[in-house]
Amino acid sequence: MGRDSRMDGLFFYGVASTGVYCRPSCPSRRPRRANVVFFSNRELAERAGFRPCLRCRPDKLGTNPHAELVSSVCRHIESNLDGPLTLGVLGRRLGVSPFSLQRTFKSMTGITPRAYADARRLEAMKAGLRRGESVTRAMVDAGYSSSSRLYERSGAQLGMAPLQYRSGAPGIMIRYAVTDSPLGKLLVAGTEVGVCAIQFGESRAVLEKTIRAEYTRAHLEYDPQSLEPWVRRVLDQLGGGQVQSDLPLDIRATAFQRLVWEHLRSIPRGRTESYSEVARNVGRPRAARAVARACASNPVALAIPCHRVVRGDGEPGGYRWGIRRKKLLLEMELRNRGGPQEG
Repeated sequence: MGRDSRMDGLFFYGVASTGVYCRPSCPSRRPRRANVVFFSNRELAERAGFRPCLRCRPDKLGTNPHAELVSSVCRHIESNLDGPLTLGVLGRRLGVSPFSLQRTFKSMTGITPRAYADARRLEAMKAGLRRGESVTRAMVDAGYSSSSRLYERSGAQLGMAPLQYRSGAPGIMIRYAVTDSPLGKLLVAGTEVGVCAIQFGESRAVLEKTIRAEYTRAHLEYDPQSLEPWVRRVLDQLGGGQVQSDLPLDIRATAFQRLVWEHLRSIPRGRTESYSEVARNVGRPRAARAVARACASNPVALAIPCHRVVRGDGEPGGYRWGIRRKKLLLEMELRNRGGPQEG
């Protein structure tokens, strides 16, 4: 979006509506995001049927040794997520000093090789979860040696809120909206990072009291207009539409809660797991009660589908927003099971 010429050669983007591909610095009008696909090199773009842009001429891009180095680092990281990726290892592999590698990579991309590796591991783990793998399997396949390693590296990338939330979110602007839904009044609240609360209640007054009690030191503002896109996505999901697995979240959590919540997002619509099953699937078979507590503390209904966790005998069990709503949600998802699924 910034037309940064330093990115030329590191990747290319194709525009499906025109059939052309461009370098990042192309001065042409930016296309709609839905029409854009990305390629790590021009050969892949051309193999996919795109032709070079006549304005920025990506096929005439000169050789940039720094861009080539960074591209080589990225390719090596992507192919070796389960191996050691220290600056020393990368430097020896590519024949440059660790200091030079770090400086060049960061000057070209704005991040360090370690941050790039963390991002790709997390991306690989989420892809595994979307395929239905258990958290433990997805974590190991993505190159994490342990759950503590996962949360040490990727807390911010998982969309979790900063530590300030522990003391009432002092100074943070939180906007919220309240609307009608099939399950009663619906509140959606968010920061500039993402959604921090999705809650059901009997009235706007009750929901506003709840959000103010939770974020006692935040700046709260009723702003349905700015929240409208997120509210619409939540209502679409309630109506049987696309499951919003990519809805940006900004929520506080312990490492264990994150582990459980990430797994819950991998449970397909229309299906359920018992608390014990969730505990086994996250690698903590004796932690069924802790799983129940993690579900009860979930601040974002639907986005983290804790309603899909039931008792071992098949009964609904508890639900932060009431058993009646949990039963209705499960019935609605069962009816819409054949509709659009997680993207």
